[in-house]
Amino acid sequence: MQQEHSLNVSGSDVSRELTIPKLFYDRAMRFGKNRVAMREKEFGIWLPITWADYFENVKYLSLGLIELGIEEGDKVAMIGDNRPEGLWAEIATLCARGVGVWLFQDCLIDEVKYIVDHSDTKFLFAESQEEVDKAISIFHECPKLKKVIWDDPKGMRNYHQDYLISFRDVQELGRRLDREKPNLFKEMIEKGHGDEVALLFYTSGTTALPKGALLSHHNMLTMGKHLMAVDPCFETDDYVSYLPFAWIGEQMMSISCGLQIGYTINFPEEPETAQENIREIGPHVMFAPPRMYEQMTRTVQVKYLDSTWTKRKFYELSTKIGYRVADLKFKKQPIPWYWKFLEWIAQVTVQRKLKDHLGLSRVRNAYTGGAAMGPDHFRFFHAMGVNLKQIYGQTEVAGISVVHRNGDIKFDTVGLPIPGTEIRITEDGEIITRSPSVFKGYYKNPEATAKALRDGWLYSDDRGFIDEDGHLVVFDRTKDVFTLRNGKPFSPQYLETRLKFSPYIKDSWVIGDKRDYIAAVLCIDYSVVGKWADEKKITYTSYPELSQKNEVYDLLEEQIRQANKDLPAEAKVVKFTNLYKELDPDDDELTRTRKLRRAFVEKRYQQIVEALYSDNNTVHIDTTIRYEDGRQARINTDLQIRAVRD
Repeated sequence: MQQEHSLNVSGSDVSRELTIPKLFYDRAMRFGKNRVAMREKEFGIWLPITWADYFENVKYLSLGLIELGIEEGDKVAMIGDNRPEGLWAEIATLCARGVGVWLFQDCLIDEVKYIVDHSDTKFLFAESQEEVDKAISIFHECPKLKKVIWDDPKGMRNYHQDYLISFRDVQELGRRLDREKPNLFKEMIEKGHGDEVALLFYTSGTTALPKGALLSHHNMLTMGKHLMAVDPCFETDDYVSYLPFAWIGEQMMSISCGLQIGYTINFPEEPETAQENIREIGPHVMFAPPRMYEQMTRTVQVKYLDSTWTKRKFYELSTKIGYRVADLKFKKQPIPWYWKFLEWIAQVTVQRKLKDHLGLSRVRNAYTGGAAMGPDHFRFFHAMGVNLKQIYGQTEVAGISVVHRNGDIKFDTVGLPIPGTEIRITEDGEIITRSPSVFKGYYKNPEATAKALRDGWLYSDDRGFIDEDGHLVVFDRTKDVFTLRNGKPFSPQYLETRLKFSPYIKDSWVIGDKRDYIAAVLCIDYSVVGKWADEKKITYTSYPELSQKNEVYDLLEEQIRQANKDLPAEAKVVKFTNLYKELDPDDDELTRTRKLRRAFVEKRYQQIVEALYSDNNTVHIDTTIRYEDGRQARINTDLQIRAVRD
């Protein structure tokens, strides 16, 4: 029965006439009140929203925008948590023939100002008082911005600026317009064409200011269709939307795939309860960046450390069985009957409970992308029986261009191109892509567009190669590839992900390009290391103090020795130090998707880098750090420089 409801992806390609609003209209008319389009958890209860409800909210919001003066091609920005209202605002914007622009909810004021101003945003949807305050502070510096539309009334009683208007008031304007022009909404939708710009995404900007990538309806829909040609989804599937809508990966699942299939999108109660809510829903399909899977791995590892002797032994045995079976599958070797029997026992006794705890009990396909995932994490999930697949893509191809196939998964590759996509490697080793999903260019940046788009090919600035099985192997960003002392290229991301497989290490930064040896700067996981320190009766009062304890250095040195195993001598970490704080997007050390801004941190922590390549055993730090609430604290401390013993 499920197969009957899947999208026919084997037929002709997506029509150039098809748009996201046309698809939305078709699905809403087809499903109406008979199917749940989305759920949101509020006050502990999952509240269903039918396709008819979805349609009405979008229709009146879209007409309200028209009444406020939106014109074709106008930019409408959105900032807030993952909630139905956010998706309604996006679809309503597209139905009114505008262009959607999402911002990460934790963007600082300067980032909000830059994107709103650069994108020429005319209307800004701000979820709550916090986002409204950001909008008010930048309103008069953004001349194109006309209205700020707020949703959550909490704390908004004393806000009376004339450019503020509530979400419900905009919908009321739409209801009035609908009574005057009952056919207007459908007429606006029918005007659309697939080649028109639908969304403007600002890339993470690891080296400079973010660039705005223009994606058309056709870009988004062809990518979704081609992904589902590889891994079909069904109307009866559940998907949990908890990653920022400003990230192309979330748009890929909620819009590109979600609208074409019509599966149910579930919204967590709060970002902090996302993992718990995922467990309650048990989604059939899941997409997340490596950091989410790294956190899941850390959760399991910490629970293992806290378990009784008996439970630890059961876990160790089931994991050993899981790794053995997973490795046979990776090598495409037949699994003997006795290993299949042992795998069943491991599933029943341990792995099924683990998967349920992580919300992965019903997952058919789990995807990861957006950054490198280490082989240790990848093998960990397959040993648990989770069908985790690596994908490769970028914002400029509407999310994805390469993915693993069932039965053909290699943990050191990202798989094969999806249908309609061509991948080539240039003489310099750069990965280039050609497909219907390649973007239209960068907004107001013809130089960057000309550099990225050449003769119909998208130049990724990533280095890689195609292996003997036709799989794409992504080495690293071209600018990040190291040259070791023996002259060979090396990917620092590979070693960084190996280090982060330790439950005690939250972030790692590897240094060593054209140097005599590899060094590392580590950020401890404060909660995990703190608990370990409590058990060892080690006293501490803060993150900086705990990170510099001799016992903690001993602990992390052992973790580094594990990561160094099987690596050539030139690629092993020789020296390391523990940073006095976590790397933070608010300090520009990470992007909003938690990619390391390598050039920036090397410049900021130049003093530490120099110490790692000197004969010093310590480096003195005297600096000020800023907390999320605006408070500042002075850090005056010495960081140890530790050589790793063999």
